[in-house]
Amino acid sequence: MKKLLLLFIFAAHFVMGQMPDISNVWLNKSKPYTGTIGSKGQELKLKINTAEQNKKNDQEYFVSGYTLVDANYAKFEGKITISKYKDAKKQGTVFGEYELAEENKGKHSGMLKGKFVYNFKWDRKAEKVEGEYIELIGDWKSYDGTLEFKTRLKNQ
Repeated sequence: MKKLLLLFIFAAHFVMGQMPDISNVWLNKSKPYTGTIGSKGQELKLKINTAEQNKKNDQEYFVSGYTLVDANYAKFEGKITISKYKDAKKQGTVFGEYELAEENKGKHSGMLKGKFVYNFKWDRKAEKVEGEYIELIGDWKSYDGTLEFKTRLKNQ
C-alpha cells in the first residue's frame, strides 16, 4: 500500500510539473514577426507556420516557416527552447533561446540564433491570455561565414 501511495504522489508531482503546450503562441495568430536585420535596419519578416511541442522535452518546440528580406525568401526549420519562467498574479514572462536554420540557397541563407522574451497578461476572470508581446533578439550568420548581422523581431 505504501508503494502504491508513493507511486501516486510521484506521478501527481510529475504531471503537475509539466510545461503546458503553448505551441499556438509561436504561431503569432498567423501573422509574421517583423523587425530589422543589419546595421542599416533592413526589414526582416519571419513567419512561423508550424509549431509542435517536443514530446521528450516539454520545454522545447520544433518550428518551421519562412524568412523574407527584400525579395530573398527562405524556408527554415528549427527550435525554440524555454529556459526560465516568471509568474506574477497578473503577468507572466517566459525566457529562452531560438535556433532556426534556413534552407541553403547560397550566400544569403544561414542560421538565426538568439534569445527571446515572451510577456503576457493573464485575465483571471475570463481565464485567458491577453496583451502578448514576443521579442526575438539575436544574430543571423550565413552558412559560408562571410555575412553576419544583428536581428531584432517582435510580434504584431
